[in-house]
Amino acid sequence: MSAPSSANTLAAGLQDSVHESQLAFRQVLDALARPGQIRHIGAALPGVALGGAMARLLLSLTDDETTVHWHGGSPDGADYSSLQTWLRFHTGAPVAQQPADAGFVVVTQPLQAPALDGCAQGSPESPEFSSTVLMELPSLCDGPALEWRGPGIQDMQRVCLSGLADAFWAQWQANHVAFPQGVDLIFTCAEHALGLPRTTRVRRLEGI
Repeated sequence: MSAPSSANTLAAGLQDSVHESQLAFRQVLDALARPGQIRHIGAALPGVALGGAMARLLLSLTDDETTVHWHGGSPDGADYSSLQTWLRFHTGAPVAQQPADAGFVVVTQPLQAPALDGCAQGSPESPEFSSTVLMELPSLCDGPALEWRGPGIQDMQRVCLSGLADAFWAQWQANHVAFPQGVDLIFTCAEHALGLPRTTRVRRLEGI
């Protein structure tokens, strides 16, 4: 494997990889165990065109056996090639050309997100072989109001995500109904993340 061409790329990993990746891993597990509750992951990494939470989760969750599909284009409108090289250098994560072949699907432009049923769904016998979608949003708290219910939620969790396509929640309803198959989502914005596992029921409010 050839080294990245930029010294900045080399410097963009975690400063304390063991402790910082453990922290990110614990926080994202907690986010999925308590759907809708925002968790702090960490600050942006120099020279990486991703929010801090997205970058740190990719470094903490992937390895050389974890396929990653980079969907659409990067936040600056370019392709993902430099980010793919960055992640491959630090973790060895190979690129999946299609979301159906990926352990993780990275989306930084949510209006271009792939259809959820086009991602790996797992099987009734092995539902864990499904994709986890990591989606960067403009905000985790300034969007239309939603009510989330299900495992890990006491009564009801109010969530206000912004930047999602109008059709997204209809897709989510179908994904939820497909349980135990289906995908899980981790939404990120800047330093924070919020989990949406396939077990969560979502009701839209305010006519959205």
